[in-house]
Amino acid sequence: MFSPFLVYLTFLTLQAQCTQGSILQSQADLKSYYDFIIVGAGPGGSAVSNRLTEDPNVSVLILEAGGANNDSLTIDVPLLCTKLTPNTQWDWNYTTTPQPNLNNRLVNCLVYTRGSKQNINKWASLTNDSSWGWDRMLPYFKKSEKFNLPVDGHNITNQFNPSFHGFDGYIGVSVPGAGRAIDSRVIQTTQELPDEFPFTPDVNTGDQLGVGWVQALIDRGVRSSSASYFTPQVLARGNLDILLNTRVSRILPSSNNSFNVIEYLDSISGTLKNLTASKEVILSAGTIGTPSILLHSGIGNATTLTSLGITPRINLPSVGQNLTDHIGVSSTWLVNSTLTYDTVLRNATLSETLLRQWEDSKTGINVDTSENHLAFLRLPENSSVLRTFGDPAAGNETAHFEFLFQNGLSQITTSGNYLNIPSGNVSPKSSGSVTINSTNPFDAPLIDPGLLSAEVDIHILREAIRTAHRFVEAAAWSDYILQDLTNATTDAEIDEFIRNNAVSFFHPVSTSAMSPFGTTDWGVVDPDLRVKGVNGLRIVDASVAPSLPAAHTSAAVYAIAEHAADIIKSAYGFL
Repeated sequence: MFSPFLVYLTFLTLQAQCTQGSILQSQADLKSYYDFIIVGAGPGGSAVSNRLTEDPNVSVLILEAGGANNDSLTIDVPLLCTKLTPNTQWDWNYTTTPQPNLNNRLVNCLVYTRGSKQNINKWASLTNDSSWGWDRMLPYFKKSEKFNLPVDGHNITNQFNPSFHGFDGYIGVSVPGAGRAIDSRVIQTTQELPDEFPFTPDVNTGDQLGVGWVQALIDRGVRSSSASYFTPQVLARGNLDILLNTRVSRILPSSNNSFNVIEYLDSISGTLKNLTASKEVILSAGTIGTPSILLHSGIGNATTLTSLGITPRINLPSVGQNLTDHIGVSSTWLVNSTLTYDTVLRNATLSETLLRQWEDSKTGINVDTSENHLAFLRLPENSSVLRTFGDPAAGNETAHFEFLFQNGLSQITTSGNYLNIPSGNVSPKSSGSVTINSTNPFDAPLIDPGLLSAEVDIHILREAIRTAHRFVEAAAWSDYILQDLTNATTDAEIDEFIRNNAVSFFHPVSTSAMSPFGTTDWGVVDPDLRVKGVNGLRIVDASVAPSLPAAHTSAAVYAIAEHAADIIKSAYGFL
């Protein structure tokens, strides 16, 4: 799952469940008038478009660069999420700039986590707007969510806390629907070593610390994506159109400093054309795509844009800056078992049988992602790392690192069975940027996540690896672990192991970050998500998050989008 990919992955497919209704076949089918034009049908664009078109008098067009999934098993089967990337039709296959702290190497699998209360309250503090704090955001997390029972029907007592979940939203969330051979060992370890590895029944209550059951973006055994917001009933709305396979190049001004004109590439004629939104353009192109479009539109650092030959229109130096991402590395052990995913991958007949089982009944191991348990943990409060560097986490109840407990590897091996524990630094201090070096808006941007550029981050990862090894030293694993394959024990050896093997966890945020109303020295959007200094342009995606939560980021983006929809409705009197 976390092998050292040579690409930076951002998905470009809508993953629509059908190709009827309001999914247009060509630009010729466009209407002459739209209130809102949304760029991108990921978590931000899908949720906002759905909520805005609840009012039949509001018309919305989505321009999506990707295509429909055409019922692709690779997309729909939860356990096949590891095959979606890299170098597939479903991602952009961007590469990063060489990462000096990863020995110059070039460098999300359905897990649903929200982060800590402190993570979300930090948003409120950074924006000086209480509506972005935990208490006000929790209803939006719940509004997007459709928690559903696991397909195997087992008793899920102490596997989630229903009072913190929504059951009537669009995005399916569930706990595992098939047991793994290591499940009991993970739980037993929390009983043997409760001080260091306490059990928590739900990591999504805002109190995230501990070892618990994975909650994943799964709806009755099927992967739940942003396309879940486009049910047949939603697609039947006459006021929502979606145009696939359409790349946006720039956002252009019309009048009164209003950036409400979309320039896009006509996929049939190969020429650039314009569309105008009567009210707003909403950028939901993601942490990489959104700043790239802004920069090519002349919105960014004026000095840098001028040097590239792009006419600066709005000087916003923060565009593309503050790119923040999680980084992690896997520890792997050879184990005394044949009941791991490695056995499945080496046996084509067994793999096919399990896939047919999923197709026929939505049961079996394919109904889940690649792990049934995870952990969010902190360094000890008296840690020399924290004394030396300070605490990069949002607070003392926020994790420094995460574990995913995987019963086997996600790539085929010739022999052996394995336990794999990816350790992720979920409170990194390092940051990077998204920039451009071309006037061609369809050239790939320069992506520099700046991984491990802050020294504290490698110290946290080093301690995370050591903590993972202490986890499997519990008696629960005494007859299971055969050999440690990390082959690193000293600080220097572990650090070199990290630099040679660590990868992005593909959770980038903050390249169009929110800052308080009236603030001009940093930030790209105000707390209402309007691009500063212009009219008619808003951003709704992961790029607006002012800081990275200690969590997989899809849940946060759905909540941001639900909140954004209410902000927009209120602004135009739709509520």
